[in-house]
Amino acid sequence: MTYLKCLGIGFICVLLLSFWQSWAQSTRNGETLSGKGWWSAKQDSSGLAPDPVQFRQTAIVQVYAAPTYGWRGLVAVHPWIIFKKAGETQYRRYEVVSWGSDNVVRLNRSAADAYWYGAMPTLLVEHRGDKAQAMIPQIEAAIKSYPWPNTYHAWPGPNSNTFLAHIGREVPALKLDMPANAIGKDYRPITHPAGLSPSGRGVQISLLGVLGITMGLEEGIEANILGLNMGVDINPPALRLPFVGRFGPTKTGNDEG
Repeated sequence: MTYLKCLGIGFICVLLLSFWQSWAQSTRNGETLSGKGWWSAKQDSSGLAPDPVQFRQTAIVQVYAAPTYGWRGLVAVHPWIIFKKAGETQYRRYEVVSWGSDNVVRLNRSAADAYWYGAMPTLLVEHRGDKAQAMIPQIEAAIKSYPWPNTYHAWPGPNSNTFLAHIGREVPALKLDMPANAIGKDYRPITHPAGLSPSGRGVQISLLGVLGITMGLEEGIEANILGLNMGVDINPPALRLPFVGRFGPTKTGNDEG
């Protein structure tokens, strides 16, 4: 009983410290908690994506994530994927959003690297060249095979993070490591609680995304309790924390070969 009590106290302390860190980051950012309406929030290009015209002959795949709008940005992120084949001069951007259509999977609703309602995106993955060219058909197939194109639940899923996790599982070459605050990435139907981790390079047991454990080359070791994830990354070493995502050296999957 004492052991369980200590674990409970430790869990609560981690939650409080992680939430404080997330609040501090948002305060420094000054945008996600600015009080502005969504209609006036910054949604233009962040300048992070390579110029597709300049890199016309280069295949490019990138995954971004940004804090969700308003107070939700303190606890979760919204991800999306962009890509272009060699010879193309425009990106295609795919993501899941809950409003505006029965089909929640959207194409090119915003600029490829746009601010997400005032929040600066973070680059999670980048691949260029022949390997990017080879994985794009796999990404397209994964998008088409997404199991919940007409369903959205902010918690525990399926949602925008569930969508990117599905792509990651189907395309292990992407080497996608979704942050711990990507709520919904661990959502799995109750009939299939075990399988590949969101990176496609590990294993996972998860009950509807509310209780589970993940172990993988990209994710390290991560536990999920009520959608709040915490664990330890191995390469490079870092803490995986709820609300914050990652505490340690920046990690970006990168391949320009």
